[in-house]
Amino acid sequence: MSRIGKLPVLIPAGVKVTVAADVFTVEGPKGKLSQSYDPSIEIKVDGNHAVVTRKDDTKQTRSFHGLYRNLLNNMVLGVSSGFTKTLVINGVGYRAEVQGKVLLLNLGYSNDVMAGIPEGLTVTADAAGKITITGARKDQVGEFAAEIRKLRGPEPYKGKGIRYDNEIIRRKVGKSGVK
Repeated sequence: MSRIGKLPVLIPAGVKVTVAADVFTVEGPKGKLSQSYDPSIEIKVDGNHAVVTRKDDTKQTRSFHGLYRNLLNNMVLGVSSGFTKTLVINGVGYRAEVQGKVLLLNLGYSNDVMAGIPEGLTVTADAAGKITITGARKDQVGEFAAEIRKLRGPEPYKGKGIRYDNEIIRRKVGKSGVK
């Protein structure tokens, strides 16, 4: 039995979970999300809990068991409280600003880098060099944060570049003068 799959999903007040033939939908204050699922998995909603079970014991069904339980849990968390990733920009002259649905980044290249903000995400950039990405879908928030970080990853000598807020960059010593 899947250790993650057998845990019930707690549904907070204000969040509604509906299960159709092969789609489950989660609706809450931050939005509405839906996900299709495999017919070998059953999802039952009783009051403020949702339980994911499986019909057979094949290897594929066992892997789906934990997957769909976690997807359902992330959707419930997303529509109730949302997900946030924070990026920090380090470097002289490096900065970011939001212009409508575009994130404009000055990262030391000859031209500014423009990144379109996907639908469903909210991006804010402050003068201190912090970019905050917020949304209801965990995968979408993480993917967009990874794309922004990839534009100028942190380098190990001076720490310049874009890094996650909780990321620790291992610094290298660099050259020492030979005498």
